[in-house]
Amino acid sequence: MQQRTIGNRSVSAIGLGGMPMSIEGRPDESQSISTIHAALDAGVTLIDTADAYHLTATDVGHNESLIARALSSYGGDTSNVLVATKGGHLRPGDGSWTQDGRPEYLKEAVKASAKRLGVDVIDLYQFHRPDPRVPYADSVGAIRDLLDDGVIAMAGISNANVDQIRQAQEILGGRLVSVQNQFSPAFRSSLGELELCAELGIAFLPWSPLGGIARAGELGGQHGAFQTVADAHGVSPQRVCLAWELALAPVVIPIPGASRAASIQDSAQAADLVLTPEEIATLSADPTR
Repeated sequence: MQQRTIGNRSVSAIGLGGMPMSIEGRPDESQSISTIHAALDAGVTLIDTADAYHLTATDVGHNESLIARALSSYGGDTSNVLVATKGGHLRPGDGSWTQDGRPEYLKEAVKASAKRLGVDVIDLYQFHRPDPRVPYADSVGAIRDLLDDGVIAMAGISNANVDQIRQAQEILGGRLVSVQNQFSPAFRSSLGELELCAELGIAFLPWSPLGGIARAGELGGQHGAFQTVADAHGVSPQRVCLAWELALAPVVIPIPGASRAASIQDSAQAADLVLTPEEIATLSADPTR
């Protein structure tokens, strides 16, 4: 599979988002582990998770623990797999989402994440979402401290705007390696952040790159240009979507969520799908968005 770079690490151009395996509608554990194993078999070496990917207040970090079990039970070499996790976004257990960007909270949360993942140092730790009650500089400053102390190997941010990306890069002393924002055919308002990341050489990780759990299966019907291009190549519109995102900039690494082996196997093949300049232009101008 085509490779891209996060910081000093080479990773697969398509990653795996773990959220669908741990929130509402999640499959049983055996199916989830089979999905992760299928991703590894397909050459995926980036797995994204978060401590907030869980259902109830009693299973915080469900997805982190699940990924750790899947990696430990995999029969092949996993030494090149980069596991990225996030902190600062919480699910109280009632289906809602809240934020906690306090430095003291983040420094405790990262320890709990490392324990669940079974690692001494987290590969990539990302501040999940800005907390309006806490100055952004304070939250990112905590990530900087974790980086300085060797608790995490690399630092990233998520759900950030252009100004926050620049601020984080300054606070981290030029060591910001990734930005994870929502981006898909239906949600293109993060294009400015994607372009800034390309300018700065920072990996841009689109979350919900196919439009989200509920809409991914309907992508071709909602965005006709993607179906037309898919038909021309004899592939799924989902694969075309990911290939289009990859073509936007060499820093883009989509992380589609999956809960079935077939889904991630199809997504992984997007890294090898070559679109023409005309197709890329058509998809970028898709009038149905």
